[in-house]
Amino acid sequence: MTGTTQATPDLTATVAALREELAGLEDERIRAVNARRGDDHAVNLTKLRGIAKRVKVQPGLAKALWETPAQDSTPKLLALLISRPKQYSQEDLDRMLREAGTPKVHDWLVNYLVKKSPHREALREAWFADADPVVASAGWALTSDRVVKKPEGIDQDALLDQIEAEMKNAPARLQWAMNDCLGQIGITNPALRARARDIGVRLEVLKDYPTPPNCTSPFAPLWIDEMVRRGRAA
Repeated sequence: MTGTTQATPDLTATVAALREELAGLEDERIRAVNARRGDDHAVNLTKLRGIAKRVKVQPGLAKALWETPAQDSTPKLLALLISRPKQYSQEDLDRMLREAGTPKVHDWLVNYLVKKSPHREALREAWFADADPVVASAGWALTSDRVVKKPEGIDQDALLDQIEAEMKNAPARLQWAMNDCLGQIGITNPALRARARDIGVRLEVLKDYPTPPNCTSPFAPLWIDEMVRRGRAA
């Protein structure tokens, strides 16, 4: 996606038809629920995935959907579902993250494209210390993924130092990503489990987060303990 996508007449018509279809599926009740989390889409995601399954992977269409102006993020979500991770350069993915706009687009971009991209490690390093806390949260999310899947070369003691110093007062999305990293270190690294748990106890981040019955609290000490109890720890 280098530069602006030059859509052909057929592609423009397809984008217009898909946007019209998406608009027809909007439900204001869904929009109201999503708005509480900072999202703006009003389409049921199961129905959105159904459209993506019908359309199938189409890199050119994905680029055009991402680029077209829209009043909500739904076309971008559909674009992510019909993309190939390898079709995007490092610069593309950096730009897309910065213009993602909503938490759902941000999360899908990171999980569906960046984590499967050959540029994921370069982006992790670039984003981790970015001045924009939302961009930095993506760097932390990729770091948590490394902690779980490929911890070699990750200084987890240093991560805990930074979490201990910065997480308490971090902006919400960055705080959530740092807390996730704290929990993953405690779950997967027995040598650092006690320290990770202690940091969570002292900082009390997400201690009072509303958690539905039968779900695990994101409060790190409770989350670590529950995962260890279930045998999902290292």
